[in-house]
Amino acid sequence: MLKVEDQGAIRLLRLDRAPVNALNGELLAALRDAVRGAPGDGVRGLILTGQGERFTAGLDVRAIIGADAPALSAFLSTLFDCLLALATCPVPVVAAINGHSPGGGAVLALACDWRVMAAGTARIGLNEVSVGLSPGPLIHQLLVRTIGARQAGHLLSTGAMLLCEEALAVGLVDAVVPALQVDEAALQWLHGVLALPRQAYQATRALVRADLVQLLEAAAGAEGSVAMAATVRDWLSAEVRSSLEALLSRRTSAR
Repeated sequence: MLKVEDQGAIRLLRLDRAPVNALNGELLAALRDAVRGAPGDGVRGLILTGQGERFTAGLDVRAIIGADAPALSAFLSTLFDCLLALATCPVPVVAAINGHSPGGGAVLALACDWRVMAAGTARIGLNEVSVGLSPGPLIHQLLVRTIGARQAGHLLSTGAMLLCEEALAVGLVDAVVPALQVDEAALQWLHGVLALPRQAYQATRALVRADLVQLLEAAAGAEGSVAMAATVRDWLSAEVRSSLEALLSRRTSAR
């Protein structure tokens, strides 16, 4: 489900849940724990990537459809914990986006330090509205932090999925490289920042990511609990369930 590969002091965390690396509670919990545990193993940098031709298909629609209110709350809590683990990780994390990355995949990438995407026809974006979901305030704020309010508003409200060069142009990803070079580009970036004077780099990294940590810590607090309850109510509505069932049916027919 989550492959761990060490290359010296750099650790690759590879999402490996066939067929499309969909994010269920178990995979998110495994990723959260792996991110939290890596620094204790002497790891100095992390790469998050996917197995096969996808980074991840996003949140597991089948799991969402089959969940009641307590299960959805637990699922969202695990997602937020995973994002907070990425945001507060004391070592830099690169998202090596090796393929298609809608919804939850893009959200994971937004919590990383740097994002490199494979060239080609894969797309990335926050497409929640197109499948009947509202992204909620946290995802909105994460996207605004990365690409600015105007672009974030446009992309979220339309559910746009961007090709790699489009994502690069708006700042959703930081680099585009040939597909076979994604892992290598991530390694090169990490080696570059890890060669900087350690104390100065760590202090500056903490400074520039403080707003990200604050956003995710708020999501874990009382204000976030209110937003989570609203999301659960929304996801349990007849309209959302109908939209998700239609999406699942289309995906199943396409296989």
